[in-house]
Amino acid sequence: MSEVVRVAIAGIAGKMGKETARAVFAEAPDLKLVGAVDPREAGQNLGDLIGVSDCDVQIDDDLTKVLTSTGAEVLVDFTNPQAVLSNARIALQNGVSPVIGTTGLDVVGIDELEKLAAKADRGVLIVPNFALGAVLMMDFARRAARYFKNVEIIELHHDQKIDAPSGTALKTAEMIQQERAPLQQGHAEEYEKLTGARGGDWEGIRIHSVRLPGLVAHQEVIFGSPGQTLTIRHDSLHRQSFMPGVIMAIRHISGLKGVVIGLEKILD
Repeated sequence: MSEVVRVAIAGIAGKMGKETARAVFAEAPDLKLVGAVDPREAGQNLGDLIGVSDCDVQIDDDLTKVLTSTGAEVLVDFTNPQAVLSNARIALQNGVSPVIGTTGLDVVGIDELEKLAAKADRGVLIVPNFALGAVLMMDFARRAARYFKNVEIIELHHDQKIDAPSGTALKTAEMIQQERAPLQQGHAEEYEKLTGARGGDWEGIRIHSVRLPGLVAHQEVIFGSPGQTLTIRHDSLHRQSFMPGVIMAIRHISGLKGVVIGLEKILD
């Protein structure tokens, strides 16, 4: 990979796509944004969309065309669960390393990306949450699970998020489960008077999803034991909170091989 990393963004018209473009221009002289993809704004000038006067990148709706014509080395994907796997395929087939911030990939899709990444000799970095505070929150929760076996997760996001639970909540549950034996929590005869009142059940861990306008991305992990509770909470109040993690991911992707899940894998 060259000294200046050539970056393309898919889903540029979304809030995270626009924020990432601004961060690359304003905060990362070692990165160069060379391509932008989004059918919602195809044909428009990216500079007009993000308020950067000296940006002359044109938004396109054809990812293959953008990657092959710009010499992009990294694709940052902030699209949707329906498009992310196809976009990652196209990237790897063109020798481009994907940094994926879109949630919704299942184990079948991840397995396919493993094979494509091996064939292309590239890394794929899947990041459920780019906020460094959220990464620490998940790590603290994993450590707490060694001592507190009963836990529930509440994740809160803006009302335009279409998948539930969040990738961060699922990742947190997986990390907690690494530290404890399977456990059936709550009363053995518990029942719901309203379906879904107790949230989703991930291997005995209840996960609750809240969707409201005014929220960005928030999560609390509540542990309970006799006589005490422990709450670990993280709040992203603006999408700027994700940008240091996004820039870090772009800078580190060239050193990865295969599919890597989680920003914590590239932290010192």
